[in-house]
Amino acid sequence: MATYDWLFSTLGLKEWCGQNKDSGPLSMADLLAKSKGQDAESQSLWDLPFPSMDALNESCEAFPQSRDLTKGLEQGFLEVKDSLSLVLDPLTQPLSWFLDGSLYVMLNTPWWIVIPVMLAVVFLVSKSWKLVTFVAFSIGLLAFIDYYEYAMQTLAIIFVCAFLCVLIGVPIGIAMARNDWLQRGTIPVLDMLQTLPPFVYLIPLIFLFSVTESKLYGIAIILYAIVPVVRLTDLGIRLVDKEVIEAADAFGMTPRQKLFKVQIPLALPNIMAGVNQTIMMSLAMVVIASLVSAPGLGVLVLRGIRNLELGVGLVSGLGIVLLAVILDRVTKASLARVNSAQKQ
Repeated sequence: MATYDWLFSTLGLKEWCGQNKDSGPLSMADLLAKSKGQDAESQSLWDLPFPSMDALNESCEAFPQSRDLTKGLEQGFLEVKDSLSLVLDPLTQPLSWFLDGSLYVMLNTPWWIVIPVMLAVVFLVSKSWKLVTFVAFSIGLLAFIDYYEYAMQTLAIIFVCAFLCVLIGVPIGIAMARNDWLQRGTIPVLDMLQTLPPFVYLIPLIFLFSVTESKLYGIAIILYAIVPVVRLTDLGIRLVDKEVIEAADAFGMTPRQKLFKVQIPLALPNIMAGVNQTIMMSLAMVVIASLVSAPGLGVLVLRGIRNLELGVGLVSGLGIVLLAVILDRVTKASLARVNSAQKQ
């Protein structure tokens, strides 16, 4: 006799359950109990199993098992997959074009053009020759060990995804700051995106898009990395001093003027901090996205794990660390310049 037969008998669901367990074959628990010379009904409270779906199914065959739940979820997703793909494919196709175009430009432009341009951008952002020297040394080191193409692929993906995260995330953060109802509805979604394990992002996307399409890993990176810039944009605008807002109202500023001339400039340090975190999270997700054909240094990390090539894994990991330090230092230098400009 199964553990929870009494529950269905008490509820009067014995007929709904169908087969009478007393006349059916013995369960494994019953067999083990009989082998010990015990009766399955005399199970101690200490060994009482939790009334899970599988445990209740042992007492009532009509009660669904946990695998029925997962199969039902999978079947439901597969039934709407074609409809979702029909809508999402044209909407997300530009992402594939941006990623493919960025990769093409980075890989087909000579290194003696790409590296000076990158160093010029770093100097314009940071105004620091020390940082420019460090970036030049790091890129030169990666190129010297023949990891230049992999590093450029990683940077190309990060540039596109981080730019789209800012382009999408900042307006969402602004809208959240100006509408409390929207903020209450958006925060649970952001919490889910922030706490969901990175690998979980890839599962539904693999079913929706082809592994050969760039937008597969692009969407995963954007969903994973967009949260900080949204949160910090919302926070930065909400932290603007109310007295400043009242002064802007007193001068007769329209809501649009107040947003672009007062709130966004004062919230810019928080927004830049969000951009920094978004870039870092994009880099972290690029490595994981190598599982679904994302190019770059993550491919070498994955190769080192699969083939147990310790040297390849360590050197490619060092390359990722160098890129992370470069991106972090450049964005923090730009943030420092913004803070100093506001103090002046």
